[in-house]
Amino acid sequence: MEDLRAYQPLRQLFAELVGRVFWNKPIELRDREVLLYLCDLLTRFTRMDRIYRLRDARGRRLEEVAEMLMEADVLLNARSFHQEREVHKHIGDFTLFWTGVYPEALRLLRHPTRKDHLIDYVQQGKRSYYIASTFEEGEWRKESRILRRLSHEFEICSFGLNLVRREWEKMGDPTYRLIMEAFEDWEG
Repeated sequence: MEDLRAYQPLRQLFAELVGRVFWNKPIELRDREVLLYLCDLLTRFTRMDRIYRLRDARGRRLEEVAEMLMEADVLLNARSFHQEREVHKHIGDFTLFWTGVYPEALRLLRHPTRKDHLIDYVQQGKRSYYIASTFEEGEWRKESRILRRLSHEFEICSFGLNLVRREWEKMGDPTYRLIMEAFEDWEG
């Protein structure tokens, strides 16, 4: 996993928001490892170079799931099973991020002129997380359980990430900040 210490304040904010949204109704997903994974995903994907980190053999940035799938296939472009796993994990992250945090972008990502036009991001995300979860050897053992859970709970996680986004958007609202400050004064 990537070292996210430089992003600690941002990661703490995401941890608070993810905990608040996922721990309570209507979601009630209380798997600590999955929630930490989602915090890390949000933290990593604050940088565009992490969202679009995959490259083909020529070094060209891969921006569409269809292209990523070609890089994940050992019979086509994947040079190893390690690459296959990492690409499928990234496809799961990529599709979960867009379907959850910015679903309005799907209209552009799946525009009829794009290769992703016929790809169902939810189904492909679930499938890719599942494929990545089948690599259970050594260093991947712990994460394989998390990826399998993300595959099974993809829609719930997507919905929850959308609620997390709504929460952080509220934080910019001056009225919301006044209410939260008053609440903190009342609690404290």
